[in-house]
Amino acid sequence: MGGTFDPIHHGHLVAASEVQSRFDLDEVVFVPTGQPWQKADRHVSPAEDRYLMTVIATASNPRFTVSRVDIDRPGPTFTIDTLRDIRAERPGDELFFITGADALAEILSWKDAEHLWELAHFIGVTRPGHELSDKGLPERQVTLQEVPAMAISSTDCRWRVAAGAPVWYLVPDGVVQYINKYRLYADPQGAPPPVHPPTTRVAEPADATGATAPRGDS
Repeated sequence: MGGTFDPIHHGHLVAASEVQSRFDLDEVVFVPTGQPWQKADRHVSPAEDRYLMTVIATASNPRFTVSRVDIDRPGPTFTIDTLRDIRAERPGDELFFITGADALAEILSWKDAEHLWELAHFIGVTRPGHELSDKGLPERQVTLQEVPAMAISSTDCRWRVAAGAPVWYLVPDGVVQYINKYRLYADPQGAPPPVHPPTTRVAEPADATGATAPRGDS
């Protein structure tokens, strides 16, 4: 399952669980993007922050694991490279690539798109009622999966934190605590503080809503 995971939320986790059940997958590997080429025009939280939040969010499910292949590879992240690296690690496995249906709608513009179908079956997760124009996509290699929890968005979570609104139950509890500790998304337009602050730094307490106090962004 590829994504920016900025932050990872329950929509991602429910989607992974639903797809795992429907296709009887042995494992779902979450792959946080390193440098997402589609988002080069806006700020994205440091890859290490997004990786650690994903580890926290998936730790309780024995079928969920997290891969560093994209964040450890230099340069922009492209799905073709993700799939080639995962296949090299697991040469005998049948691969499925889970992504948002909105992203899947743009797949024909991705790098080496004509070779993607050779590497995996693509699953576009979407909220109920959302329609995907699948013109040009190979029917046998693409599946849509409705997931009610996909109404949750990372963009909304970032802005809620910036506004001091709660994100409890939208993201896993451990991720709420991580966001609070490192004050991620305090300013949705500005760069966040370093992922690993000095050891003498004391994390500011969360307010009663569980969000960091507003200062004045799956």
